[in-house]
Amino acid sequence: MFHRSMTVVLTAALGASTALARDLPQAGSDYFTAARERLAEAISRELNTNPARNIILFVADGMGIGTNYGIRLFKGQQEGHLGEEYNLPHDTFPHSALIKTYNINAQTPDSAPTAGAMNTGVKQIFNTINLDETAVHDDCSSEVPLRTFAEIVSEAGRSVGIVSTASLAHATPAAVYAKTANRNWLHDAPEGCEDIAAQLVRQFEAGVIDIALGGGARDFAPDGMELATGTGRRPDERNLLERIGEIGVQYAWDAKTLAAADREEPVIGLFANSDMAYEHDRPDSQPSLPELTVAALEHLRTNDEGFYLMVEGARVDHANHDGNAHRAFSEGVAFAEAIEAALAMVDLDETLVIVTADHDHVITFSGHCGRGTLVTGLCMGISSGQVEHDGKPELAGDGKPYTVVNYLNGPGSILTEQEDGSFSGSRPEVTQEEAQDPDFLQQALIPMGAESHSGVDVALWATGPWAHLFGGTMDQEMIFHVMHHAMFGAD
Repeated sequence: MFHRSMTVVLTAALGASTALARDLPQAGSDYFTAARERLAEAISRELNTNPARNIILFVADGMGIGTNYGIRLFKGQQEGHLGEEYNLPHDTFPHSALIKTYNINAQTPDSAPTAGAMNTGVKQIFNTINLDETAVHDDCSSEVPLRTFAEIVSEAGRSVGIVSTASLAHATPAAVYAKTANRNWLHDAPEGCEDIAAQLVRQFEAGVIDIALGGGARDFAPDGMELATGTGRRPDERNLLERIGEIGVQYAWDAKTLAAADREEPVIGLFANSDMAYEHDRPDSQPSLPELTVAALEHLRTNDEGFYLMVEGARVDHANHDGNAHRAFSEGVAFAEAIEAALAMVDLDETLVIVTADHDHVITFSGHCGRGTLVTGLCMGISSGQVEHDGKPELAGDGKPYTVVNYLNGPGSILTEQEDGSFSGSRPEVTQEEAQDPDFLQQALIPMGAESHSGVDVALWATGPWAHLFGGTMDQEMIFHVMHHAMFGAD
């Protein structure tokens, strides 16, 4: 039995330890004070066990812990800080976890089954979407479809939305609504199989999807058909854009037509022929990821029953594949701004917000760099007697400076192929001006046409109802189960 006297003793002990902490010589440090404030917030925090009327799942494709770190520094330095002390909006969420990302048959995953795991609660086969474990890639006769969170939410009378900077038929957005033996059947599929774009139109018609905003207009139009964003690519000559209109779904193709869309009627927005432009290169005609997120929320919150929204910062992944840290981080900044915009529009008492990634990349952060070193620049030396770096590039064993960011493999490889097929070479010297060029490809070791994914765990941050169920190291499919419990309670 726990006696009152024991409570008194414990209280006294805690009080004594607090007094001792306040008397420590480091107690005057800003770091110490800030940490004590965060501790007090954590101690006083109450768990939110309200039913989640709304759920927003933010997925930055390919944003491993390293990429998140790079985005944090990049954004912080843009705002005039040294960078390391800056926090992205999700960095301060009260609950977090490490997420295992492997697929049933792959140590290093791809986006289709990882996003599928989040949307169905089970691991899936590499390069397939929302099929059971008997699926065979590229064989639609093997398809045994799973039930998605979107279908469950829709059946309960709530709305479902998708936002992505990739084609809406791309792997991560497709995982909200599609079931396919090949993630690459965006607009064409073998006879007897259904392509992904056609499945999105069917899910609009079934009332499962209420709003979908992203790229990929070519996947919905006949081959050669002229569009505001380019030309169609469908070999079957089906005009899915015409079908969309027939079932009462509004079609937006630029910022102006999106703004004019009726927020109480279904909407599909296709703002690029394939994937949308990188944020660094984005034309004014294309809405930004924060703008797309706001538009989707304005639409979804017209349903008093609630909603499920998946928002993907798709091109973080693409820029990492390109070996281009500047665009990876600028895409991440837009993603963070989308989170910030969403938080300003929802009530966290009734909205579960989750931020995570589908998988990691082989991005690395090198050397012993001083505070405030530009994350897309050369590694500068650690200063003695001051906080900021000493302004002198650190040198590697070859006597040359090196950048903060590198990739293990990718198009920026320092090795070049010889006539006999062998590879050789030495590391070229890079200046600060070259490293800071947005088009600079970070140096890599292993030569590959595109940098690869990594199987390393990714992070998850959460706030709102039942966010405390996330913690420790978890399998990716747990995201579905927490979302389901938060919205619908125990089975």
